Amino acid sequence: MRRERCAPRPDWRARVEALGFDFHSLDGAYWVDDACYRFGEDQIDRIEAATGELHQLCLQAAAHVVERGDYAELGLSARAAELVERSWRAKEPALYGRFDLAYDGYGEPKLLEYNADTPTSLFEAAVVQWYWLEDTAAGTDQFNLIHERLVERWPQILPAGAQVHFAGCLETPEDRATVEYLRETCAQAGYATQSLDIAEIGWLDANYVDLDDRPIAQLFKLYPWEWLLDEPFAEHLPTAPTRWIEPAWKQLLSNKSLLPLLWRLFPGHPNLLPASHDPAAIDGPLVAKPRLGREGEGVAMFERAPLMAAPDTVYQAYTPLYQSAAGHAVLGAWVVGDVAAGLGVREDGDRITRNSSRFVPHCFD
Repeated sequence: MRRERCAPRPDWRARVEALGFDFHSLDGAYWVDDACYRFGEDQIDRIEAATGELHQLCLQAAAHVVERGDYAELGLSARAAELVERSWRAKEPALYGRFDLAYDGYGEPKLLEYNADTPTSLFEAAVVQWYWLEDTAAGTDQFNLIHERLVERWPQILPAGAQVHFAGCLETPEDRATVEYLRETCAQAGYATQSLDIAEIGWLDANYVDLDDRPIAQLFKLYPWEWLLDEPFAEHLPTAPTRWIEPAWKQLLSNKSLLPLLWRLFPGHPNLLPASHDPAAIDGPLVAKPRLGREGEGVAMFERAPLMAAPDTVYQAYTPLYQSAAGHAVLGAWVVGDVAAGLGVREDGDRITRNSSRFVPHCFD
């Protein structure tokens, strides 16, 4: 594994904009066209295996919580727990997720967190970097079957002939691109689709409805469950016939309290880092993460455990990221359904990956 400089495509901006990638220069430089991460095939195999293993551990952890009704450890409200339990016992299938991993090409990839409910950088990973590889022939291949897996997944989770709505905060460029890309994969799978802003969802005659007052039977929402539960129409969630994608049980995995739970259930696992709600339980440097934080918000690093635990905070043993002259890199390993599907790399000059961190394409030989 190494970061390499490469000649940027002379017309790369026009090329990515033709794909619908119009936020390539978010905060100055989001997409990187003059560098790539190169892996060996054995390293890709290791990342793929770790992703599959972590997915199975997470499913076991979710089953553990539901079987015992131990929702307090994750800080879930009674309403959230009711929705989780009902969707889990109904075996509502999930679509996708992204594991953020620390890996430098040696040893085992380590789980930093699981973006299980509303992961973004999907369009960049599935489409934009694939066309980069085709244009540049920089490497033999790329760990990237995300698009194919998504198209295959929709018929596995939707009834034949379903009308599917796609909602999110569409004024946000990255969210809009993610929603529209997923809508396109669903349409390619043969379904009728429609997008709308999350604020445009209404309630009429015991149904969630769109702007034309049509009932929303199947809804993909790029909107966190904890935000959804705070909306005025959340009181209807237990009774509405709408099928939600991602399902409500994903709240168990999109919550960083999953990290201490995994460490307790599988102590010493090679793909996990020690984690706890008690900082004193972590030896050496550690990272504090808000239970429901996103995109690096509220993350802090400590050389030693603070004297008191902060509320709604998870503490995880610090592990270094891959580092180059350009900064620190985090691997985003995608899972679609139950299968590891691809990889995206984000980098930042800081050790904390944020919304503005750069996306760098990858390849392997």
